[in-house]
Amino acid sequence: MQSRKFQTVDEYISSFPEVREKLEEIRAIIKEAAPKAEELISYNMPGYKLNGMLVFFAANKAHLGFYPGTSKVEGFEKELAKYNGTKASIHFPYDEPLPAKLIGRIVKHRVKENDALAKIKGEKKKAKASG
Repeated sequence: MQSRKFQTVDEYISSFPEVREKLEEIRAIIKEAAPKAEELISYNMPGYKLNGMLVFFAANKAHLGFYPGTSKVEGFEKELAKYNGTKASIHFPYDEPLPAKLIGRIVKHRVKENDALAKIKGEKKKAKASG
């Protein structure tokens, strides 16, 4: 929706007054589900990082985009069936309530995935160092 470069999530959210409440809501849901995640701007949209990137969100013309990566549908297919999207995104219409519990569960799922990947990488580094 905008072409300016954002430095902070607060700056990003404040630039979309017409959907600010929805942006603040999804931000709060993500922070509650992943309280240790670092909040940042990446790809010029709000993102959250914990042992790698977790999720992003963005204001679009007709929907709030939620980007949990390619794993978004594993285990959530039925609940996501009513939403449009792509392989790596979910589109939440502005005129519907956000599915807070579903978003929270997806974020927690991503935290577990990243934790598992970090553990595997750590074990590989340890094996290389000792071998």
